[in-house]
Amino acid sequence: MDTTCFSESIYNLIPSDWKEPPHRPRYISIFKTSIKDNMQKHKMAMKSMGPPKVEVPSPKDFLKKHSKEKTLPPKKMFDRNEPRKPPVPLRTDHPVMGIQSEKNFVNTNAADVIMGVAKKPKPIYVDKRTGDKHDLETSGLVPKYINKKDYGVTPEYICKRNEEVKKAQEEYDNYIQENLRKAAMKKLSDEEREAVLQGLKKNWEEVHKEFQSLSVFIDSIPKKIRKQKLEEEMKQLEHDISIIEKHKIIYIANK
Repeated sequence: MDTTCFSESIYNLIPSDWKEPPHRPRYISIFKTSIKDNMQKHKMAMKSMGPPKVEVPSPKDFLKKHSKEKTLPPKKMFDRNEPRKPPVPLRTDHPVMGIQSEKNFVNTNAADVIMGVAKKPKPIYVDKRTGDKHDLETSGLVPKYINKKDYGVTPEYICKRNEEVKKAQEEYDNYIQENLRKAAMKKLSDEEREAVLQGLKKNWEEVHKEFQSLSVFIDSIPKKIRKQKLEEEMKQLEHDISIIEKHKIIYIANK
């Protein structure tokens, strides 16, 4: 039986009034009218490369022969009686050229240069190895505020900070002195020195006795390690005993 066929359903025996659903209204942009008017307005704007109305050239304005040549001025008759320009002066003549002065400008200029104050160069600074020069006045490197009333006066917050640092340093120094005083070295008395010496000798005897009890053949690694350890302990005890016997006065630090 084909389950996809629904034509034989019992619900199909009852007639029903089927109505076609209404279509949704078509979307129309609100800018349609303005866009259409704008397109019609500029539709013929770029149709030609020139103005829409151009005057037609006249047939009489055609290019004629020699029309672009330069026109010469009208000819003038030569007049012999016309006054001439003055002649060029001779080498032997010394004409007067304007106002003369007896001032020696060479000596005057030399004296002005010698007696004058040398011109100071403009202050600049160079910030690159390629030699780029910049004005020093506008760079912020010139101390322009050196003449202020409060110039060189230490600000209040710096003074307060220096006092706090000084106070903290004093507290730290007092703490160090107290610790040094507590950790001052103590002198051993003769009885204590003798007790320490006897204890070291007793420890050396015990280690030496243990060293003597080792086996004759040291044929394993643990035996070698044990022997080396006992030898090091004996050397250290011997060193301590020799130091105490050599020095009669001994100081120890308090923990």
